[in-house]
Amino acid sequence: MRTTRRRFLEKMTWMTAAFAARNTHGRYPGVGPSGKLLDTSALVRFVDPLPIPASATPSGLGPSPVDPKLQIPYYRMAIRQFQMRVHRDVPPTTFWGYDASCPGPTVVARSGNPLLVEWVNELPHQHIFPIDHTLHGAEADKPEVRTVVHLHGGRTGPESDGYPEDWFAPGQSATTYYPNRQEAATLFYHDHAMGITRLNAVAGLMGIYVIRDGFEDGLNLPKGAYEIPLVIFDRSFQPDGQIHYPVSGKTGAPWVSEYYGSAILVNGRIFPYLEVEPRKYRLRILNGSNGSFYLLSFSTDPSVTSPGLAFHQIGSEQGFLAAPAQMNLLVLGPGERADVILDFSGQSGKEIYLRTNVAMISQKKAADSSTLPRMLRPVPRIQESTAVITRELTIADYQNRLGRSNVMLLNGAHWNMPVTERPVLNSTEIWSFINLTDDSHPIHLHLVRFQLLDRRPFDLAVYQLTKKIVLTGPAVELSAGDLGWKDTVRVDPMTITRIIVKFEAFAGKYVWHCHMLEHEDNEMMRPYIITESCPGKIA
Repeated sequence: MRTTRRRFLEKMTWMTAAFAARNTHGRYPGVGPSGKLLDTSALVRFVDPLPIPASATPSGLGPSPVDPKLQIPYYRMAIRQFQMRVHRDVPPTTFWGYDASCPGPTVVARSGNPLLVEWVNELPHQHIFPIDHTLHGAEADKPEVRTVVHLHGGRTGPESDGYPEDWFAPGQSATTYYPNRQEAATLFYHDHAMGITRLNAVAGLMGIYVIRDGFEDGLNLPKGAYEIPLVIFDRSFQPDGQIHYPVSGKTGAPWVSEYYGSAILVNGRIFPYLEVEPRKYRLRILNGSNGSFYLLSFSTDPSVTSPGLAFHQIGSEQGFLAAPAQMNLLVLGPGERADVILDFSGQSGKEIYLRTNVAMISQKKAADSSTLPRMLRPVPRIQESTAVITRELTIADYQNRLGRSNVMLLNGAHWNMPVTERPVLNSTEIWSFINLTDDSHPIHLHLVRFQLLDRRPFDLAVYQLTKKIVLTGPAVELSAGDLGWKDTVRVDPMTITRIIVKFEAFAGKYVWHCHMLEHEDNEMMRPYIITESCPGKIA
């Protein structure tokens, strides 16, 4: 049986490349005695196999909070500090992880079948990164190490959503109830502790959560060993293998506005490889980075300018697209997910690269009985006429005279100001995000799924002077992935991005925020409250 090699190769994108180069040359303060970081680009490539996260298994059964007579699966997930090698030639790195792994175990749930997870904080009392006590929620009177878990994309009650102020310290735990009353989708769980989310994420606190349903079962998609999670995130490392997180150099205020690493990891490894067979594979891709956006493409040539191979996107954050969409380029911002089908047949003897430093793949022959359906799940468009209100919400970066960020606000409001977004349960609204910055911002709304209506460029100078919106061009063409159900949307610089969302399932307090975690930790996060249309009743 002949075996050939297939590779994924690095190409860092947009802002990532510039910041990675700066990290590599050690210009940030606090990079160790030598003043330099580990040169990850010099590491031997494709010597480590791609790790596949373990599947979480229930510890037993527990009473449902909805019906105590009903026993449902109970998972105990311990949050621990541990050592892990990110590459064969790099010393072991200290990580924090769910069940001492990064990414954490993959939780697989069935739609309509609820489960319980007890998150147990067994971390040390001292953080591995500097805390900025000037940030709201991270004051010196709070424990250095705190955590709370958010199921990103989950339709959960407010008490289990992972509200940022509901953190718990080492030696404590919290139990969450996940109803799983939603369509098949790729979700993920991660830390959401107020003021230190960015640090806990860099330490490694993230994992995949998959919901399956009967509709998906009937599609005959690749499954089992042919369904691969790819959790992509970037990190910089010191020569001793420890994660480097930069500081501002400002005494007592170490926060930096963005974090971009010098190496991109997939499932916790730098330049890993995966042996594959000449058949279709389903790749569930998550951008778990703090701030990096990725342009992903597959190619038989490692050069940046070589043409990309065709693949099919079949799903976005909240489930299947209406039909498979053929493409050769995928754009993913922090927190976004994509479900894709890549066919390795017909490429025998060639090397395949996924150009964002992900993984090398080799192949061996095998049968392939899976199919790529012509149609998937219908995605009925929400009509704009059903919206009861349109909210115009600004995204702004307030800088000092040197052009350095001081604070980042949504609609000009700090976290602890009165709640201004109060949609009514089961009502539909249009949220119009007005980006006044030169960054792209991935905006995430907890609990709900939504649809992207359009992105339009506008005249920033006119708006800043008059607060009037003057459009400067037609709507930007949306990608196929943009037309699926989403929970995180990319809001590009000097554009107005409109989404339409129905606020359903639960009433209560949730949050919406930028998923660039450094931004989120410095005020680019706001609570919103879904109010009950009938007092005393929750749908």
